[in-house]
This record gives sequence, C-alpha cells and structure tokens, in this order.
Amino acid sequence: MKLPTALSILLGLVLLVAGGDVVVRGAGKLAIAAGVRPLVVGLTVVAFCTSAPELAASVTAAFAGSPGLAVGNVLGSNIANVGLILGIAGLVRPIAVQSTVLAREVPAMIAASLLLVGLAWDGTLSRADGVVMLVALAAYLAVMVRMELRAYEPQVEAQVAAAVGATELRGRSVALVVLGVGMLVVGADRLVAGAAALARSSGLSEEVVGLTVMAVGTSLPELAASVAAARKGQGDMVLGNVVGSNIFNILCILGATAVIRPIEGAMAAFSRDLWVGVGFAVALWPMLGRGRTLFRHEAALLVAGWCGYTWWIL
Repeated sequence: MKLPTALSILLGLVLLVAGGDVVVRGAGKLAIAAGVRPLVVGLTVVAFCTSAPELAASVTAAFAGSPGLAVGNVLGSNIANVGLILGIAGLVRPIAVQSTVLAREVPAMIAASLLLVGLAWDGTLSRADGVVMLVALAAYLAVMVRMELRAYEPQVEAQVAAAVGATELRGRSVALVVLGVGMLVVGADRLVAGAAALARSSGLSEEVVGLTVMAVGTSLPELAASVAAARKGQGDMVLGNVVGSNIFNILCILGATAVIRPIEGAMAAFSRDLWVGVGFAVALWPMLGRGRTLFRHEAALLVAGWCGYTWWIL
C-alpha cells in the first residue's frame, strides 16, 4: 500500500527515532553486562547507535538510487547536531565538559570533516575512499579507548551508566536490539520513500530535502538525548552525543555507504555544505576553550548560524 508523502515521512521518523532509542538501550546494557566500562560504551556503542537512524536512511537512499538524499542526510545531520542540537542544549543549560578525553573529540571531528572534504574533492566517494574512512574510524576508536583506559574519570562513567540505564537480562537486551534494528529498517524505507516523493512534488532537489527534512528528522535522537542530559547537568554526555555522532556520521556512515555502493559524482553538489560543516566544527573548538564550557550566548550563536544556513539553502 502506498502511503501519502507526509504520512510516510512521519511514520519513518517515528520508527527511526524510537528504533534508535531502543537499540542504544539494548546494546548499551549488553556491553555493560559484558563488563565493558561505561565510558568505553559511550565512546563506541552509544555513539554508533545514536547514528543508527542516519546509517539506515543513508544506506537505504543509496540503494534506492538517491545519493543526494544519502549524502545530504549525513552532512545536514552534522550541521544540525552542532548548530541546532548542541545550541538548544546549551540554551537549556551551559554545557560544562569535565572529561579531557571527550574534549579531545572536537579536534577529531574537525579532522574527520577535513578528511571528507579532501576525499570528496573530485565529486565522488569511491570504495577506496570508503575504506580510508573506515580505517580512520578504527584508528580513532583505538586511540580514544586507550586514552580513556589510562585516565579513569568516575563522573563521566556515572553519566554514561545513568544514560544507558540499569542492566537487564541479556535475553531481553538482545530482543531490544533486534526490535530496534527492525524499526530502523522499516523507518528508513518509509522516510526515504517519503523524502523522494517530497522532492519530486515540491520542486526541491533531493540534496536540499536530505539536508533539511531528513537531516533534522534523523537527528531527533541526539536532540532528545542532549536536552535531557543538559537538564541534568551532564555536559560530557551532551558533547559526547553530538561530537561522537558527527564523527561516526562521516567516517562510518559515509564510509560504509561508499564501500557498499560508491557515490558517483553526487559530492560535487555539496561543496558548499562540506565547508559549512567544517565551519561549525571549527567554531565549536574556541567556544569550549574557556574552561571547557559552552555558554548560553555562544549556544545562541550556534542556533542562529544554523537558522541562517537553513534559510540560505532553501
């Protein structure tokens, strides 16, 4: 049965957001039950799972022959994560970062953004480019986990453990992961179908729809998690959710998508947006430089920057 465009997009977003949350909780609890330290879970399992909606949507779009939606979803999500989500979280409460490990993720996000610009310079992300990004991701995770194991930070461990929740029976956690993945698959299919139909009916390009509707929609898990963490004063979780997700979006999602199905020629349409993503990443570094705190006036600048960018591309 063919659903109306708006209903297809709404259903897809609901399933992606709910599925992403279910996968985070199930996978996080499994990892902690297996003896993995909470901050390692936050740096790996949680960061990956909060990017699961973007992964599902981008891979589905690439296979559906809509590379503009796939790439726009990732780039737009990264820009929205810093400008809109981190900005809103900072308006709720100034973001104070205690962890030296998480603070070092910002330069890693900048490096990943610049790597993407370099690889996409010819307008294509080939399988070789995808392999380079996946190798970079593996190296980043190895370095971050090693740093965390050398510098025990109990306040951050407690934040991650509280975000994941109490451990449960492993069978139930496995069931949560399976259920969440199923929701992600169905949600991605509905969202991509609705977004492609919206692009055809509205006259907007797939690139713009990916950068806006899909990007904001698939970033809703980060928004919910970041605002909740900000209200509790968990600044490390806020930064970890946003910055970790951005790194995974670039290195894992675009890397995996390119390996599965090379993105031929589509990157040329995003030359402006690639540099906007770099700009937001670079802007965040000095903002966190003063006592590792993002203040409300700086958060307001991030939100204003995102609103201006969105108005510009529309």
